[in-house]
Amino acid sequence: MITISNRQGKHLSVYVEGLENAPAIVFSNSLGTDHAMWQPQVASLKQQFKVITYDTRGHGQSDVIAETTVQNLAEDVIDILDALKIEKAHFCGISMGGLTALYLGIHHAARFNSITVANSAAKIGTAEAWLTRADAVEQNGLADLVASTHSRWFSSEFDYLQDALAQQTIQSLANTPAQGYANACRALAHEDLREQIANIQIPTLLIAGQFDPITTVADAEFMQQRITHSQLSILPASHLSNIEQPEGFTQALQRFIEVIS
Repeated sequence: MITISNRQGKHLSVYVEGLENAPAIVFSNSLGTDHAMWQPQVASLKQQFKVITYDTRGHGQSDVIAETTVQNLAEDVIDILDALKIEKAHFCGISMGGLTALYLGIHHAARFNSITVANSAAKIGTAEAWLTRADAVEQNGLADLVASTHSRWFSSEFDYLQDALAQQTIQSLANTPAQGYANACRALAHEDLREQIANIQIPTLLIAGQFDPITTVADAEFMQQRITHSQLSILPASHLSNIEQPEGFTQALQRFIEVIS
């Protein structure tokens, strides 16, 4: 683990594996998880790439930072690239990390060879629902969410009880600081990129889960229609498709990147 300081002077936990001088790819976790959710992708891609994972602010070992916005989440990625002296990278984010990817594609395209937006949307949910959840988590903690999370993250076809990474990822939600989670909910509440995504000009891969009840295939199709250089891959999975369908996810990502690289 490497600890870097972002532009606000707060600490972010960063993990680097793979080949030092190879093309870089950065992975960004979903709400309530940490860098470890990307284990299958890291294991497959570190033979060819410099692979960077990190704990999004308020998650894992990274600092909880007040007044969090999606702009802040994106700027943290730029700060990580700067700290690691990486001029350009591929970026792959899931759910909240996917919204971060869109923001980067709009505002920081010069730093990226491509973005992959997995199980996400240009506007995720409603502001009212996110703000209500943020308040509830601050007051009551995450226990209620942890108890029901498997039904949102994984499909009924997936035996999450027998999957070690699925269990580890659910545990990472239990370990997420309540304030960090609530701050991220408020960031999601206030971000709507539906108009701006038409400005994305870099290669974009959209990955959707066929059974995802949170960010649907329709959300991905909406983005594909508006992002010029985009392609869509649909996996037989729910919200955390990289865990439920690790081989299919990694293959889709690898095929996409290899054409660009």
